[in-house]
Amino acid sequence: MFDYLIVGAGFAGSVLAERLASQAGKKILIIDKREHIAGNAYDYYNEDGILIHKYGPHIFHTNSKEVFDYLGKFTPWRPYEHKVLASVDGQLVPIPINLNTINELYGLNLNSSEVETFFASKAEPITRVQTSEDVVVGKVGRELYEKFFRGYTRKMWDLDPSELDASVTARVPTRTNRDNRYFTDTYQSMPLHGYTYMFQKMLSHPNIKVMLNTDYKEIIDIIPHKQLIYTGPIDAYFNYCYGKLPYRSLEFKFETIDADTFQPTGTVNYPNSQAYTRITDFKYLTGQKHAKTAVVYEFPQAEGDPYYPVPRPENAEVYKKYQQLAATVTNTYFAGRLATYKYYNMDQVVAQSLTLFKKIMQSSEQHLNGKATPILQA
Repeated sequence: MFDYLIVGAGFAGSVLAERLASQAGKKILIIDKREHIAGNAYDYYNEDGILIHKYGPHIFHTNSKEVFDYLGKFTPWRPYEHKVLASVDGQLVPIPINLNTINELYGLNLNSSEVETFFASKAEPITRVQTSEDVVVGKVGRELYEKFFRGYTRKMWDLDPSELDASVTARVPTRTNRDNRYFTDTYQSMPLHGYTYMFQKMLSHPNIKVMLNTDYKEIIDIIPHKQLIYTGPIDAYFNYCYGKLPYRSLEFKFETIDADTFQPTGTVNYPNSQAYTRITDFKYLTGQKHAKTAVVYEFPQAEGDPYYPVPRPENAEVYKKYQQLAATVTNTYFAGRLATYKYYNMDQVVAQSLTLFKKIMQSSEQHLNGKATPILQA
């Protein structure tokens, strides 16, 4: 008898498995339909011996010391600050847009206060910010919106920014300084030996059993367990009774390059030209010493593994129905990105899983004291 059957061996499932096993002494079975652990963060050495990320680049960054220290129990860190260039008007310029971007793009020599005035002169007044287009046009104007955002967003989502929730482009800031880093978080590092190594350490507790290549629906009625933690798509759990929640997926094209590096930085975005959205050169990310490098091209598509929930009001309404249905299910917790139909960074999933673990422990104590146990969601 397992105390917990956990569906999904990505960040949400693995963190909860490790905490419940090591801190609460629970017996855990964690299963995944894929042939590997680590979810979308899975990395491996290709046939040329180069460490690559199977599901596209995963850059770790966080402002949470708790999250950073927790994961640090399972991996040494390699400091890494990710930098991205965008191919615009025949130039490679920094993104997010900053002082260097504007000076290089327009051949200017502005300072921070002058570039702030520049943005203000370009910005269009938006009385009510509702869409991704509103966010960008209201900050930097239509010209920069067309150069950097519209084409990229259309490729990524197969929708115009005017059709997408404001949250999509709000995640990409505009800066008035010369900070070329893509992220500004306090902790920016990569697992020294890769993500898969980190997950292997996380799941190495003797109370944890791992079962791969397994659909949980095939074994859920066979393997005895007390409670279920589900980190898969919430619509699939309920057999799509309210319809399928839409996602954007990606097709990845990998190449090994007979050179030390392929491009001047870790990732180059292609907002307007090319069918792909970006190219990532893995050796920047991993720090690996190798005579060759490996790159991945990303092609957004509608079908395939679910990566990005499509942020539109009608989809949020469908998710709410599933959320309400989930609240009626006993002895089951829904956790993670797919189960909550929201895009989270890796550190956010870890933080939510740590919080859910604490709530589960509190709920167990209340149950032992004869109090009602609520159904919880991350």
